[in-house]
Amino acid sequence: MILPIVAYGDPVLRKVAKDIPKDYPKLDVLIENMFETMYNAYGVGLAAPQIGLPIRLFVIDATAFADDDELSEKEKEQLTGFKKVFINPTIIEETGEEWTFNEGCLSIPDIREDVTRNAIIKIEYYDADFNKHIEEFDGLAARVIQHEYDHIEGVLFTDKLSSLKKRLLKRKLTSISKGKIKIDYKMRFPDAKKAR
Repeated sequence: MILPIVAYGDPVLRKVAKDIPKDYPKLDVLIENMFETMYNAYGVGLAAPQIGLPIRLFVIDATAFADDDELSEKEKEQLTGFKKVFINPTIIEETGEEWTFNEGCLSIPDIREDVTRNAIIKIEYYDADFNKHIEEFDGLAARVIQHEYDHIEGVLFTDKLSSLKKRLLKRKLTSISKGKIKIDYKMRFPDAKKAR
Protein backbone atom coordinates (compact mmCIF):
# COMPACT_ATOMS: atom_id res chain seq x y z
CA MET A 1 0.00 0.00 0.00
CA ILE A 2 1.31 3.41 -0.96
CA LEU A 3 1.35 5.71 2.06
CA PRO A 4 1.38 9.53 2.08
CA ILE A 5 4.83 10.99 2.68
CA VAL A 6 4.94 13.56 5.47
CA ALA A 7 5.98 17.01 4.24
CA TYR A 8 8.48 19.44 5.73
CA GLY A 9 7.04 21.25 8.76
CA ASP A 10 5.36 18.22 10.35
CA PRO A 11 6.55 17.79 13.98
CA VAL A 12 7.11 14.04 13.49
CA LEU A 13 10.12 14.88 11.30
CA ARG A 14 11.75 16.60 14.31
CA LYS A 15 11.30 13.78 16.83
CA VAL A 16 14.11 11.45 17.87
CA ALA A 17 12.56 8.10 16.96
CA LYS A 18 12.18 5.19 19.39
CA ASP A 19 13.50 1.62 19.09
CA ILE A 20 10.97 -1.03 18.18
CA PRO A 21 10.61 -4.56 19.62
CA LYS A 22 11.03 -7.75 17.58
CA ASP A 23 7.26 -8.36 17.81
CA TYR A 24 6.31 -4.90 16.45
CA PRO A 25 2.80 -5.36 14.97
CA LYS A 26 2.74 -6.15 11.24
CA LEU A 27 6.38 -5.15 10.76
CA ASP A 28 6.68 -7.12 7.51
CA VAL A 29 3.65 -5.30 6.05
CA LEU A 30 5.03 -1.94 7.16
CA ILE A 31 8.40 -2.64 5.50
CA GLU A 32 6.68 -3.75 2.29
CA ASN A 33 4.52 -0.60 2.31
CA MET A 34 7.58 1.59 2.88
CA PHE A 35 9.40 0.11 -0.12
CA GLU A 36 6.26 0.49 -2.27
CA THR A 37 5.84 4.12 -1.13
CA MET A 38 9.53 4.87 -1.79
CA TYR A 39 9.46 3.34 -5.30
CA ASN A 40 6.24 5.20 -6.14
CA ALA A 41 8.00 8.50 -5.33
CA TYR A 42 11.22 7.47 -7.16
CA GLY A 43 13.21 7.62 -3.95
CA VAL A 44 16.27 5.60 -2.88
CA GLY A 45 15.53 5.72 0.85
CA LEU A 46 12.59 6.24 3.20
CA ALA A 47 12.53 6.54 6.99
CA ALA A 48 9.53 5.71 9.18
CA PRO A 49 9.13 9.35 10.39
CA GLN A 50 8.51 10.27 6.73
CA ILE A 51 5.30 8.24 6.86
CA GLY A 52 4.37 9.63 10.27
CA LEU A 53 5.85 6.94 12.53
CA PRO A 54 8.48 8.07 15.09
CA ILE A 55 10.25 4.68 15.12
CA ARG A 56 13.85 3.70 14.31
CA LEU A 57 13.31 2.09 10.94
CA PHE A 58 14.36 2.98 7.43
CA VAL A 59 14.58 1.23 4.07
CA ILE A 60 17.03 1.78 1.24
CA ASP A 61 17.32 0.65 -2.36
CA ALA A 62 20.23 2.50 -3.96
CA THR A 63 20.30 0.30 -7.07
CA ALA A 64 19.24 3.28 -9.24
CA PHE A 65 22.62 4.94 -8.54
CA ALA A 66 24.43 1.97 -10.11
CA ASP A 67 23.52 3.32 -13.57
CA ASP A 68 25.43 6.56 -12.98
CA ASP A 69 28.25 6.79 -15.53
CA GLU A 70 30.27 9.08 -13.24
CA LEU A 71 30.74 6.30 -10.66
CA SER A 72 33.71 3.95 -10.59
CA GLU A 73 33.17 0.25 -11.39
CA LYS A 74 33.72 -0.53 -7.67
CA GLU A 75 30.94 1.93 -6.68
CA LYS A 76 28.58 0.60 -9.37
CA GLU A 77 29.17 -2.94 -8.13
CA GLN A 78 28.58 -1.89 -4.51
CA LEU A 79 25.26 -0.19 -5.36
CA THR A 80 23.87 -2.88 -7.69
CA GLY A 81 21.17 -4.64 -5.69
CA PHE A 82 21.89 -2.51 -2.61
CA LYS A 83 18.51 -3.00 -0.95
CA LYS A 84 18.39 -3.08 2.85
CA VAL A 85 16.18 -2.65 5.89
CA PHE A 86 17.65 -0.93 8.96
CA ILE A 87 15.87 -1.48 12.28
CA ASN A 88 17.03 0.20 15.53
CA PRO A 89 20.28 1.37 13.90
CA THR A 90 23.13 3.17 15.65
CA ILE A 91 25.97 4.77 13.73
CA ILE A 92 29.07 3.75 15.69
CA GLU A 93 31.50 6.01 13.82
CA GLU A 94 31.82 8.29 10.82
CA THR A 95 35.31 8.50 9.34
CA GLY A 96 37.12 9.20 6.09
CA GLU A 97 37.37 12.40 4.13
CA GLU A 98 34.38 14.68 4.03
CA TRP A 99 32.83 15.02 0.60
CA THR A 100 29.98 17.00 -0.86
CA PHE A 101 27.04 15.66 -2.86
CA ASN A 102 23.77 17.17 -4.06
CA GLU A 103 20.98 15.73 -1.87
CA GLY A 104 17.22 15.85 -2.03
CA CYS A 105 14.44 14.45 0.16
CA LEU A 106 10.96 13.07 -0.50
CA SER A 107 9.64 15.14 2.44
CA ILE A 108 11.16 18.29 0.93
CA PRO A 109 10.28 18.03 -2.78
CA ASP A 110 11.88 20.26 -5.43
CA ILE A 111 14.78 21.31 -3.20
CA ARG A 112 18.26 19.91 -3.80
CA GLU A 113 21.39 21.23 -2.11
CA ASP A 114 25.01 20.26 -1.62
CA VAL A 115 25.59 18.51 1.70
CA THR A 116 28.96 17.55 3.17
CA ARG A 117 29.30 14.22 5.00
CA ASN A 118 32.03 11.77 6.02
CA ALA A 119 32.87 9.13 3.42
CA ILE A 120 32.77 6.04 5.68
CA ILE A 121 30.35 4.88 8.36
CA LYS A 122 30.22 1.94 10.73
CA ILE A 123 26.68 1.06 11.76
CA GLU A 124 24.97 -1.47 14.01
CA TYR A 125 21.43 -2.46 13.04
CA TYR A 126 18.89 -5.27 12.78
CA ASP A 127 17.59 -6.51 9.43
CA ALA A 128 13.97 -7.39 8.59
CA ASP A 129 14.38 -10.79 10.30
CA PHE A 130 15.82 -9.09 13.40
CA ASN A 131 19.33 -10.44 12.80
CA LYS A 132 21.97 -8.09 14.22
CA HIS A 133 24.70 -6.68 11.94
CA ILE A 134 27.70 -4.40 12.37
CA GLU A 135 28.86 -3.22 8.95
CA GLU A 136 30.96 -0.56 7.31
CA PHE A 137 29.77 1.35 4.24
CA ASP A 138 31.41 4.01 2.11
CA GLY A 139 30.64 6.34 -0.78
CA LEU A 140 27.04 6.77 -1.92
CA ALA A 141 25.84 3.79 0.12
CA ALA A 142 27.14 5.48 3.29
CA ARG A 143 25.59 8.80 2.25
CA VAL A 144 22.11 7.36 1.69
CA ILE A 145 22.31 5.60 5.07
CA GLN A 146 23.47 8.84 6.78
CA HIS A 147 20.60 10.79 5.20
CA GLU A 148 17.97 8.27 6.35
CA TYR A 149 19.63 7.89 9.75
CA ASP A 150 19.33 11.66 10.23
CA HIS A 151 15.56 11.28 9.79
CA ILE A 152 15.28 8.96 12.80
CA GLU A 153 17.35 11.47 14.78
CA GLY A 154 14.95 14.32 13.90
CA VAL A 155 17.45 15.94 11.51
CA LEU A 156 16.79 17.06 7.91
CA PHE A 157 19.39 17.65 5.22
CA THR A 158 18.44 21.34 5.18
CA ASP A 159 19.72 21.58 8.79
CA LYS A 160 23.23 20.97 7.43
CA LEU A 161 23.15 24.03 5.16
CA SER A 162 24.66 27.42 5.90
CA SER A 163 22.44 30.03 7.57
CA LEU A 164 22.46 32.02 4.31
CA LYS A 165 21.22 29.00 2.30
CA LYS A 166 18.54 28.37 4.92
CA ARG A 167 17.32 31.97 4.64
CA LEU A 168 17.23 31.71 0.85
CA LEU A 169 15.12 28.52 1.08
CA LYS A 170 12.72 29.76 3.76
CA ARG A 171 9.92 30.78 1.37
CA LYS A 172 10.13 27.49 -0.57
CA LEU A 173 10.07 25.49 2.67
CA THR A 174 7.03 27.41 3.91
CA SER A 175 5.24 26.69 0.61
CA ILE A 176 5.99 22.97 1.00
CA SER A 177 4.59 22.90 4.54
CA LYS A 178 1.39 24.58 3.30
CA GLY A 179 0.99 22.13 0.42
CA LYS A 180 1.58 24.84 -2.20
CA ILE A 181 3.67 22.57 -4.41
CA LYS A 182 3.13 20.30 -7.39
CA ILE A 183 4.20 16.72 -6.76
CA ASP A 184 3.39 13.42 -8.41
CA TYR A 185 3.22 11.28 -5.29
CA LYS A 186 0.94 11.18 -2.24
CA MET A 187 1.89 13.63 0.53
CA ARG A 188 0.52 14.81 3.87
CA PHE A 189 1.01 18.49 4.64
CA PRO A 190 1.05 19.91 8.18
CA ASP A 191 -0.54 23.24 7.28
CA ALA A 192 -2.99 21.93 4.67
CA LYS A 193 -6.29 20.37 5.66
CA LYS A 194 -5.75 17.05 3.86
CA ALA A 195 -3.24 14.83 2.09
CA ARG A 196 -3.03 14.92 -1.67
